[in-house]
Amino acid sequence: MEKTITMIFHNLGLRSYIEVDLCRECPREDDKGCCGYYSPVFYPCDFAYLLENHTDLLDHILHLPGLTILDYSITVNNTPEGNSYRCRFHSKAGGCKLQQLQRESICRHFVCPGIDWEKEESLQPWKEFFISLADYENKINLTIGEKLAEKGLTLRDTNHHQQFFEQLLILFKKETAIKPDFFAALPLTEEVKLKRTLTFKADWPL
Repeated sequence: MEKTITMIFHNLGLRSYIEVDLCRECPREDDKGCCGYYSPVFYPCDFAYLLENHTDLLDHILHLPGLTILDYSITVNNTPEGNSYRCRFHSKAGGCKLQQLQRESICRHFVCPGIDWEKEESLQPWKEFFISLADYENKINLTIGEKLAEKGLTLRDTNHHQQFFEQLLILFKKETAIKPDFFAALPLTEEVKLKRTLTFKADWPL
């Protein structure tokens, strides 16, 4: 079955994301799609965004069951369901409960391999953009994590979470004060349409 897929690339700096209309009718036909195979991991860049815009969501994440808490990251572990898993943010009725900007980086950038958009010559600038973005974000997360450790602050110490997040936000603003050039190299949004042959259920690659 051939289908025209609409993708929209959103250049919003560290909160950039890729929108794909195929997700609404995922060829996996299991009401989970890629969400059934991944546990979201939140890092300092995500915490900084939530601290400034959605403190209630950050508090919700901190009180979820089944977390893996490391020094500067939180994994929201999914739960077994059938042959895959159920993400704690995924609803059978409407997909992800989080808005695009609230999601961590993998959930904002991931496009299933069945679409294979990166092979399109016209989209190579976006491919390079998201590679650069991942490198930039990883560097910031690592730098903030190291500097928090130097201050003796860690997410594992629940008694000092307030101080941890206060210092994290200060460090984030300092580390991101100068924006990298690649942010300005592409438009704020670009919509593209790709024709792809769909396969279904387990035949559709994730």
